[in-house]
Amino acid sequence: MGMGKKFAAFGIAKKVYDEARKPHNQAKIKAAVRKVQERRKRY
Repeated sequence: MGMGKKFAAFGIAKKVYDEARKPHNQAKIKAAVRKVQERRKRY
């Protein structure tokens, strides 16, 4: 049972990593990070 969970977690992590490497997704991630940083500066 534990080994199945590890394989599932690895598969999900790989999918997230692969999606994050795509240029259009990188732009979205950078915009979100910038937005959070701006909010933190205000307070």
